[in-house]
Amino acid sequence: MSSTPEETNHKSEKPAAVVAPETTAEENPLQAKADELGARGNEYFKEQNYEQAIALYTEAIETCPNERFYANRSFAHFRTESYGYALCDADQAIAMKSSYTKAYYRRAAALMALGRFKKALADLEFVAKRCPSAKDAQDKYTECKKMVNKIAFEKAISVQHQEKSVEKMCRDLEFATIEDDYTGPKLENGKVTLEFMESLLEWYKKQNKLHKNFAYRILCDMESLLKTQPSLVEINVPDEQKFTVCGDIHGQFYDLLHIFEINGLPSPTNPYLFNGDFVDRGSFSVECIFTLFGFKLLYPNHFFLARGNHESFNMNQLYGFTGEVVSKYSQNMADMFTLVYNWLPLCHLINKKVLVMHGGLFSKDNVSLDDLRAIDRNCQPPEEGLMCELLWSDPHPLQGRVPSKRGVGIQFGPDVTEAFLKYNNLDYIIRSHEVKAEGYEVDHNGKCITVFSAPNYCDQMKNLGAFITLKGNDLTPKFTTYADSPHPSIRPMAYAYSLMS
Repeated sequence: MSSTPEETNHKSEKPAAVVAPETTAEENPLQAKADELGARGNEYFKEQNYEQAIALYTEAIETCPNERFYANRSFAHFRTESYGYALCDADQAIAMKSSYTKAYYRRAAALMALGRFKKALADLEFVAKRCPSAKDAQDKYTECKKMVNKIAFEKAISVQHQEKSVEKMCRDLEFATIEDDYTGPKLENGKVTLEFMESLLEWYKKQNKLHKNFAYRILCDMESLLKTQPSLVEINVPDEQKFTVCGDIHGQFYDLLHIFEINGLPSPTNPYLFNGDFVDRGSFSVECIFTLFGFKLLYPNHFFLARGNHESFNMNQLYGFTGEVVSKYSQNMADMFTLVYNWLPLCHLINKKVLVMHGGLFSKDNVSLDDLRAIDRNCQPPEEGLMCELLWSDPHPLQGRVPSKRGVGIQFGPDVTEAFLKYNNLDYIIRSHEVKAEGYEVDHNGKCITVFSAPNYCDQMKNLGAFITLKGNDLTPKFTTYADSPHPSIRPMAYAYSLMS
């Protein structure tokens, strides 16, 4: 896609004229004002200040609606991962001008981001036919068609895959001999130790790879452990003990190391909860996930992992984790991760008073903690229902519920939060899932807290990262923020599906 909203990917496509050549600003002052607002929005977009760009495009639309402003706002929403809003704006642009090629392109991008490739393919086919000499358009149409065929093939064999557990897959593997020249970390009698974890962190810092023998063993042991856990895990934090909650990491391994540097390594006296989205986008997702899985195996009762919306097959295919695993190991290992992720718990309850989930609350009233305990999570996330909403929903400042800006889940207001807490006798909720400028945000009268732990997300958002600490006898959250850490010059999304990178 183009680097700014006003640029074109197709030589044959030109931005739609807003004011006819014979119309002057004096004759159409509203259009002139809207054009000025749109141009200012484009400048903010170039600076990656997408929220301000959206505000200016919105003002331009309110002043004098035009399909170009809707398409530009769609692109800005896309960059903030508000794919539902991006779809709505692209639809509106197409409704205003059915031949506006760029709007189809924007809609296709949002549909692909949500894994809806068949619908995206129809839009890209329209663009490709309109722009037969545009290589970019033809390439994206071809790639999307390949993905549609790939998904159809994988669905055809999915039953066969689901019948295999990771343990069975490990037994089917002929583990390679550990070469004499391998000097990296080694499991002791097949088990993770503190020495192994300390060695692994140093090994990864130097951009080395864990031997596949040990990587497979960690996956096998993780599946066995996670199968024993419920969908809602209860955590008891002793009175004076510190407990740390981290949000999205998204493959930013060197920022994960920084958390451990400033807050201490996990231990029985320094427990952690990582609240989903460990992988994708960042190009050190393999290092992140084996670090987190290793600590979970080392301290199963003091280190906790929740599933995020990116611990799923579609997201991993699109946003880089699958490509990274295949590049560093094999497709077989990528398949194993898919099966292990299905067993990750969906939410955690701290001292019976604080509920932690990746996304948010629900589209119906009177959801109980027992309802969450009863979720059968061993599957790919559905597009609706409690599991979907735990992984995808977001808070918003207005009362009630509205459709999700992402196109999946819902947005819920302070009254929804208050009612849920009262119904379940809880103090507040912690969730992640959204980039925040300060790394965290407190909403809904202090009852809904967002924590996001990937600073300068994707090397472009300029946000701080944050984590939360609390004590068993004082559940008041305390926030620690930090800037991003230097990392090797491998760009984010380096392993992502070509249409998304």
